[in-house]
Amino acid sequence: MADQHATSTAQTWTHRWTFVLAAAGSAIGLGNLWKFPYMAGMNGGGAFVIAYLVCIALIGIPIMMAEAALGRHGRHSPINSMRELAREADAGRAWGLVGWVGALSGFIILSFYSVVAGWSLSYTVDMFAGSFQGMSAEQVGQSFDALTADPVRMTVWHAVFIVLTGFVIARGVHKGLESSVRVMMPGLFILLLLLLGYSVMESGKFMEGVRFMFSFHPEDLTTEALLSAMGHSFFTLSLGMGAIMAYGAYMPKKASIARTIGAVAALDTVIALVAGLAIFPLVFAQGMEPSGGPGLLFVSLTSVFASLPGGQFIGGLFFLLVALAALSSSISMVEPVVAWIIERFPVNRVSATVVYSLVVWLFGIGSVLSFNEWAGEEYQMFGMTFFELMDYLTANITLPLGGLLIAIFAGWIMKRSHIFKEMNLSTLHFNIWRALCRVIAPAAVVVIFVSNITG
Repeated sequence: MADQHATSTAQTWTHRWTFVLAAAGSAIGLGNLWKFPYMAGMNGGGAFVIAYLVCIALIGIPIMMAEAALGRHGRHSPINSMRELAREADAGRAWGLVGWVGALSGFIILSFYSVVAGWSLSYTVDMFAGSFQGMSAEQVGQSFDALTADPVRMTVWHAVFIVLTGFVIARGVHKGLESSVRVMMPGLFILLLLLLGYSVMESGKFMEGVRFMFSFHPEDLTTEALLSAMGHSFFTLSLGMGAIMAYGAYMPKKASIARTIGAVAALDTVIALVAGLAIFPLVFAQGMEPSGGPGLLFVSLTSVFASLPGGQFIGGLFFLLVALAALSSSISMVEPVVAWIIERFPVNRVSATVVYSLVVWLFGIGSVLSFNEWAGEEYQMFGMTFFELMDYLTANITLPLGGLLIAIFAGWIMKRSHIFKEMNLSTLHFNIWRALCRVIAPAAVVVIFVSNITG
C-alpha cells in the first residue's frame, strides 16, 4: 500500500513561497479572468467585492487551511492520506473515500478544462500570427464557431494541453512543479501588468472599468448575488478536489499554514481584480456590453484586439496569459492521482503520468464532441451535453461534497491535538478557525450545494 513504494511526498517545497505560488497557480484559473470581474461588476461592484472578501475569510480560507493541514499531516497522496488519517482518528473507513471524491472531481474537471484551455493555445498562435487582424466582431464570432465545430482541431489542441500538463508533472516535485510555478506565476503576473498598462494607456475608458467593478451599489447586492459571492469564494480556491491537500503534503513542517493560505487567497483575489481592470476598459472602448464566460475571452476581447493598435501582439500575450493560468491549474488536478499511482503501484512518475494523462485525454474527447458531433438533443443527458453534464456534476455535487467532508473531518473527526499542532496557532486563533471549520464553513457549503441544485 502507501508504504510499499517510494512516495512522491518524501520531498518538500524548498521554500514556503513555492507552495504559495503553486497553490495560487491552482486557484488562479480561467474563472479569475472571465467570471469574477463580470460577477462583481453586475452585482453591486464594491459591495459585491466586500461581500466576497467576507466569504473568503469565513468559508474559503478555513477550508483551505484544513485541506493543507490534512495533506501535511498525512504526507501522502490525498487518497492514502485520508485513509490513514481516518484510521488514526479511529473514524469509520468510509472517511477514506474523501480522497477518492477529490480525485474524481479533478479527473472530470481536467477532462473538460483542458478542452477549453486548448482554445487558448490555439488563439495564442492565431493571435501572434495576425489571423484576427482587421476582422469584424461578427467574423471573430464565426471564427470561434468554426473552431468549436471542428472536432479534429479541438482534439489536437486538447492533446497539446494535456501533454504540456503531463510534461510538468512527469519531471517531479522540484524539477517539474517547483520549476514551472517559479516561471509561470511571475510570468503570469508580468503579462497581466503589461495588459493593465496597455488598458490604461490605450483604452481611454479605464475609469469606466474602475466604476464598473468598484462603484458601491448595495441595492444590487441581492440574495442571488450573495449566493454567487459565497459560491465563488469556495470554487476559486480549488477546494474539494485534493489539489491543496496534495500540495500540502510537500509543505515544510515549520511553514505557517495560516500565513501561507492567507497569501494564496490574497494573490487569487488581487489577480481577479486586476484582470477585471485590464479587461473591461478595453471592452468598453469598443462600445461593447460587458459579458462573462468563454464569450468574453474568445469573442469580445478577440474583437477588441483585432481592432486596436498593437492588438496582434498584446492579444497574443493575453492568450498566453490565459494559457498559463489554465496550465497552473491543470497541473494541480493531475498531481493528486499521479502521487497515488506512484504509492500504490511499482511504477515511476513518468509512467504514472503518461497513463493517467492518456485516460484523461480520452475521456475529454466526449467534451470535444459536445460542441459538434454530439451537440444534438439525441446525445444529451438530462437536457445537457456531455460537457455541460460534467461541469454540472463537479460544480454542483462532487466539489461541494468534497469541501464539506474535508471541513467536517478537520473540524470534528481529526484529533484536536493533531490538528492543533499542524495549525500552530494561538489557542484563541485556533478556536476561531475551528468554529469556522466546524459550523460556518460547512453550513455555507450546504447552502451553496442546495442553491446550485435547486437553482
